[in-house]
Amino acid sequence: MIKKYDRAFKEYAVKLSYERGKGQIVVIERELGITPSCLNRWRQDFEKYGTGSFCGTGYLKLTPNQSVITELENKIKDSEVALEILKRGTGSVTQGKIATKQFIEENKGKFSILKMCTVLGVSRTTYYRRKKQELSDTESRIILLKQEIVSIFNEHKQTYGCRKITKELHKRGFKIQSAQVTSYMRMLGLRCKTKRKYKPTTDSNHNHYTFPNVLNRQFTVDAPAKAWVSDITYIQTVRGFVYLTIIMDLFDRKIIGWNLSNGMTTKETTLPAWEMAVKNRKITKDLIFHSDKGVQYANKIFCKALNAHKFVRQSMSRKQNHNDNAVCESFFRSFKLELLNGSTLMARKQMKAEVDDYIENWYNKKRRHSFLGYKTIEEFDRINNVI
Repeated sequence: MIKKYDRAFKEYAVKLSYERGKGQIVVIERELGITPSCLNRWRQDFEKYGTGSFCGTGYLKLTPNQSVITELENKIKDSEVALEILKRGTGSVTQGKIATKQFIEENKGKFSILKMCTVLGVSRTTYYRRKKQELSDTESRIILLKQEIVSIFNEHKQTYGCRKITKELHKRGFKIQSAQVTSYMRMLGLRCKTKRKYKPTTDSNHNHYTFPNVLNRQFTVDAPAKAWVSDITYIQTVRGFVYLTIIMDLFDRKIIGWNLSNGMTTKETTLPAWEMAVKNRKITKDLIFHSDKGVQYANKIFCKALNAHKFVRQSMSRKQNHNDNAVCESFFRSFKLELLNGSTLMARKQMKAEVDDYIENWYNKKRRHSFLGYKTIEEFDRINNVI
């Protein structure tokens, strides 16, 4: 059976051999009961590795210089792990103890619990105690609230601020103030997208028909089909620009007519949008149709289409006064923010599908409008019996 000697014994034997001299090695081996030739091998290790000798099975023997390098490398790795934990976990710490505990639970397979507790400034005792405890009703409610806020924020294209999210939470049965939602959004790092300045595409340098500003910025009306506004904007795609024409009823802000075209002629823009609008909403009394002085609205073909309905009176913005059609411009800002901002360029066919989904399924049905008291258009129309 092979004898095994611990580190302290080996170091004692080597030091004794240096004190007595090399000629006494055999005598020392006999005195200490060491297997012959062991002491010579131990001396060789000690001369090469110094204090790094006799490290045991499974450990590397390192020279003093190698030990220093290894120690520095270990410190660097430890710092990198700490930095990674901070990057991943700081957000959870700012959200409170519950979120911190959840972070530790979710990442204990990647980092040690001790390391995470140390880096994040959490007592291990507190962590284990909280792990055993049941969540209180308040804690459970806060967790659910935060989950709902994140869900609403993402579901509504990251454009809803605290007021609209509060209204949506009320609809889902939560009793909460706007200030609390603001606080939770700040904790969760949720910031809604900002609108870009709208760039008009109007070409008013023509000799076609023009009309006075009958609407005169009266953007609030008391009934449907009383005032419609219209405008055109451009959208860039993989293969050039396409043009979106919309017609909106000022009563409920619903887009009742729209068309996406490759060109800017009347037959491609305003005419098909008008035809859709009159199919979707009947004109039964006097209607003001307001637009800018663009050639698509001022030419004979379009004016004739409007005149075919005896109740329609055409109105136009003053030249280079974009605030006269501010509601349409506001729509286009929201449209580009919510659908296009941050997205890659699309093919024309894909853009048509995206615009259809945005207007018909999102804007006209699901989106909450501050003008409507944070109701959706469908909710507002239901209350006001709009068909």
